[in-house]
Amino acid sequence: MQASITLKAGKERPLLRRHPWVYSNAIERVDGKIYPGATVQVLAHDGKFVAKGLYSPTSQIRVRVLTWDEAKTIDHAFFKERISKALAHRAQWIKNTNAIRLIFGESDGLPGLVVDQYADTLVCQFLFVGMEHWKEAIVQALVQQTACKTVVERSDAAVRAREGLEPQIGALHGQMPGAPINVNECGVLYSVDVVHGHKTGFYIDQRDSRHLLSELSKDKEVLNMFCYTGGFSLAALKGGAKHVTSVDSSGEALAMAQRQMLLNGFDESRATWIDSDAFAVLTQLRKEEKQFDIVVLDPPKFAPSSHHLDKALRAYKEINRAGMQLLKPGGLLFTFSCSGAVDSALFERTIAMASAEAMAHSGNTSMDFRLMQRLSSGADHPLLTSFPEGDYLKGLLLQRL
Repeated sequence: MQASITLKAGKERPLLRRHPWVYSNAIERVDGKIYPGATVQVLAHDGKFVAKGLYSPTSQIRVRVLTWDEAKTIDHAFFKERISKALAHRAQWIKNTNAIRLIFGESDGLPGLVVDQYADTLVCQFLFVGMEHWKEAIVQALVQQTACKTVVERSDAAVRAREGLEPQIGALHGQMPGAPINVNECGVLYSVDVVHGHKTGFYIDQRDSRHLLSELSKDKEVLNMFCYTGGFSLAALKGGAKHVTSVDSSGEALAMAQRQMLLNGFDESRATWIDSDAFAVLTQLRKEEKQFDIVVLDPPKFAPSSHHLDKALRAYKEINRAGMQLLKPGGLLFTFSCSGAVDSALFERTIAMASAEAMAHSGNTSMDFRLMQRLSSGADHPLLTSFPEGDYLKGLLLQRL
């Protein structure tokens, strides 16, 4: 007997709208042989087929849907097909870089799987027990279809604990890289530490915003807060910025940033690197009455969950108010949130409150800000209209009037 779960009355409605998650509190009963990663049929309360997915016994998200087609078999061929479609999408849409997100979880029909390509190395995150169950088939298909020499696993995200999984870091194909991997993004060289770096080693999702900053940076004074390994800083230098001040609390990340600056042949005198707490630096720059043509605020995830929301919103408001006060008239603010618990509307309301406070604190009643553009991740981070949870990166480009 094929394993199945039967939903409580009415709980099939989100699935019929193609939302790919089944929560534990939506389940009436479980039948058949069940185990972590098992393929299960999802049935409505009246027994009608709704979807087919993979089962997780410990997560609040008990089933992640793979298909709404009852005839579809979940096997090696299924994963080969899904990966092939994902690669075809990137081949069509992503140019001028060899740092690409190849698989973006639910948005590519492979929930809980992230795969990034850095030159001829793939870095995978298996964040869901269902993908863990099919790991060997997935890696085999990736190697066959990309011809990459190395596949590294960076399944060390905290979310794995909810799946009953231990962190895993190691080589799934080939050998672990002994040094950072150099990639080219729009003419800028970046060194990616796929073993120890944040996430899979690099913030691929900011490619489009880095390119936009580069186009706007000629002869500008730029401040890049929370700079990590200097992605935005290098893009600004590539665009001809007069000077870039970069701040991060990780000396190791700043050392990597400086090595990348030399790798690109940029003039060291055009860059200042500050190893310090970003909040303290913003306060100090304000006291010194420093001003910049462009300020970039790309902080870490302030709200890992809804429990951290109030504190996160205060932090977003604080850094944006300070960043706005550091802008020259006509200056530009690139501001971002990668917190999934902060949706776009809430982020924009927070930024509006920050601008009101910036005006009040400065005593300049003529200070105002124009929304120039909403910013997000690129086409290699596709979003499904049926899965708003995939839209984690929010950004705004504002101009001080």
